[in-house]
Amino acid sequence: MRKAAFLDRDGVINRKAPEGQYITRWKDFQFMPQVTEAIAILNRARFSVIVVSNQRCIAKGLLSIKELEQIHCRMLERVAAAGASIDAVYYCPHDLQPPCACRKPAPGMLFRAAKEHLIDLPSSWMVGDSDSDVRAGKNAGCKTVRILRNGATHETDADFFAVSLLQAAQKLAEIG
Repeated sequence: MRKAAFLDRDGVINRKAPEGQYITRWKDFQFMPQVTEAIAILNRARFSVIVVSNQRCIAKGLLSIKELEQIHCRMLERVAAAGASIDAVYYCPHDLQPPCACRKPAPGMLFRAAKEHLIDLPSSWMVGDSDSDVRAGKNAGCKTVRILRNGATHETDADFFAVSLLQAAQKLAEIG
């Protein structure tokens, strides 16, 4: 069994769209600073790096699954070109209602990834920038890191907090 670093996408890997908007085109996908360096650190520390992302824009009809997967393919290519690698990308295409098993804070994406990639969840970490990311990690039995941005506070029960994915990756590499 392997350990994983589960990463939220929007707000951790790329800049989040303004409230109520979505990343629906590659040209709107902007990597956060030092993301590929952070992912390379996780790779060297022998974490499987797995993206888990709610993508409600599909349910809203703003983006097709094919278009989303093209964005993810380009993301993976850019990360690889920088010398890092993401092992898998999972996404929830559903709206808020009715509830599903995969939309964070539900742990469905993490459970599926654990099964398909032989991941030991208690040895793994969920890294995200929202309460639902932290809750998804806790619901799956993982340890958690909350990325604090734009004045976010320590209101969740994350295991630790970081200002960037790079800072989180450095800490995860240090503690294993």
